[in-house]
Amino acid sequence: MTDMTSSLTERHREVGRRRIAAGEARTAVIRRRYDAPVQGLWDACTDPARLNRWFLKVSGDLRVGGTFSLAGNASGEILRCEPPRLLTVTWVYGDRPADEVELRLVPGKDAHTVLELEHASVCETAPDGVADAILGVGVGWEMALDYLEKFFRGELPDTPGQEHAQQDFEPTPEDMERADRRGQARAALIGAAATARRTQTTSTRERT
Repeated sequence: MTDMTSSLTERHREVGRRRIAAGEARTAVIRRRYDAPVQGLWDACTDPARLNRWFLKVSGDLRVGGTFSLAGNASGEILRCEPPRLLTVTWVYGDRPADEVELRLVPGKDAHTVLELEHASVCETAPDGVADAILGVGVGWEMALDYLEKFFRGELPDTPGQEHAQQDFEPTPEDMERADRRGQARAALIGAAATARRTQTTSTRERT
């Protein structure tokens, strides 16, 4: 199931399913077009100093087979790294089964790059135990990728520090309204996908 939206960057969202190490998983996919060359976008997503400017501080043994930790967030293992096109990691919150996140970059014409991020989870609920897992990670990643867009626009500080990081990344009322709209759109996708899956299962049973 897919849904297309548009703004200063081309945006696309979908939900699906695939198998990961933890089992049969649901997926949230986000695709965006950035006015940046592929190497620049790759560096922004993998270089610790740049990643800290728009996302979170990362530490660890940052190589294939190594582990990483995001300050106040998830940790995991680096499964694949093929610069500047592909990065696959596990994504672990506490003692929950490991999710998988894959980042795919495709260079386009006129020095732009298409970023595709897929988050797969076997969990039904988010870490809060209430929200739908795929809805939560989908909306969360879209908000994070808004900051990546601001990073390339030069709207974020060059050297974020503890004294102003919270202020710089505090969601505005506009951010929250946008997140609510995205949540409704993704919830509709999840509902449509569930309906289609039930219908497909019913149809299969009727034919056997």
